[in-house]
Amino acid sequence: MKVSEVMTREVEVISPDASLREAARKMDDLNVGVLPVCDGQRLVGVLTDRDITVRATAIGESPDVTRVDEVMSGEVWWCHEDDEIDDVAHRMGEKQIRRMPVIDHNRMLVGIVALGDMATDRAPGTQEALRRISEPSEPDWSGTLSSRRADPTRS
Repeated sequence: MKVSEVMTREVEVISPDASLREAARKMDDLNVGVLPVCDGQRLVGVLTDRDITVRATAIGESPDVTRVDEVMSGEVWWCHEDDEIDDVAHRMGEKQIRRMPVIDHNRMLVGIVALGDMATDRAPGTQEALRRISEPSEPDWSGTLSSRRADPTRS
């Protein structure tokens, strides 16, 4: 089974220079927790509701002035629509991700595939991916943006 058989096409995206408030409103309107970040149709990152909460809000960043590219995940795991589902499910399990952007061979976004899409179609490898994704991950001790905390004196 190929990714193209279960993926969602015509995915809404957000620009890297959009504000976090704009991104959060879009997520709320669409009832989604992730937005691919695209410069035109070229995939440059992924923004999750967790990125907004943990990387920005927790350290006191303003959603009106903080840009998407300041907190998005720039290291994006993606697949092609002609990839085999079981291979993609395995990669999702390894990286503990539930959604993966789908790109063409020019790195243009063509859709997104979610673990839920795979489970609904009983795609091979889905159960193993879910088990691996559900394993607790290690704490991030890297000292990057998400480990900073807001200054309590800052309003």
